[in-house]
This record gives sequence, C-alpha cells and structure tokens, in this order.
Amino acid sequence: MPAIEVGRICVKIAGREAGRKCVIVDIIDDNFILVTGPKQLTGVKRRKCNIKHIEVLPDKVNISKGATDEEVLKALEEAGKIDFMKQKVKIELPPK
Repeated sequence: MPAIEVGRICVKIAGREAGRKCVIVDIIDDNFILVTGPKQLTGVKRRKCNIKHIEVLPDKVNISKGATDEEVLKALEEAGKIDFMKQKVKIELPPK
C-alpha cells in the first residue's frame, strides 16, 4: 500500500462522498488527514477525514502541505489527471 502523504490521490470509501476521488492536502495526526476534491471537480469538500475511510491510490500530484483548492486543481491539470479524478469508483460493500 502506498504511504499516506501530501499530494497522494485516494478514494473515499465511507460517507456521503463514498466512491469519489480526493487529494491529501495535510496530515493532522495518526488517524486524521485533510482532503479536498476540489469540490468543483469531484464533489469532495475540503474536510478532515479518518484514514480508515479512504483507499490510497498509487497516483500522486506535486503539491505543498496545506495547498489551496486552486493549487490542487492546477497540479492535477499539470499531471493530466482531471478526467481521472472526475470518474467515480463503485464501492463494493461486504456482505452482512
């Protein structure tokens, strides 16, 4: 599994934004990170997220810690990941 680091692209697997891709903007502590979509691109608001609620992907963009949504959007454009970020992922829930 790739490391949880600033700029890493991940998929939310829990909550109302499940199945949407986001970018790690900051690491708060051992359990929480700050993620953003940005909202106008993927629908994921900038918010604190439990690391258990994301699935880390191998893709990464070059941003600094605490980058604004505009900086994240610019980095995604430079990396050619705009269409990739817009695609939703189907989440398979485990059987009860």
